[in-house]
Amino acid sequence: MKKTNSQAVQLTPKMLRSLIESEVKKGFGDMEDVEKREKDTEEVDADEYADALDKHIDYLKALKVEEKRLTDRLLRVKESRKRVAKLLAERA
Repeated sequence: MKKTNSQAVQLTPKMLRSLIESEVKKGFGDMEDVEKREKDTEEVDADEYADALDKHIDYLKALKVEEKRLTDRLLRVKESRKRVAKLLAERA
């Protein structure tokens, strides 16, 4: 098993930039300047993304409630199975 250094290192902007540059060279080609790419980007409305995010969060909460309900029901079913199996074992 490989031992890793668990001490945290303060990451400076210069260190981060060099790390990104080295990763870009590995598989993404040449690194482009952000200012040059700025004019190619499209302005989007953040409200649409916020609404979509809110809907996803609400759906996740609903799924969590449903999971709890189903888990409780499964527990009741398992307990019923145990009672019936025990009853059958006593009568056999």
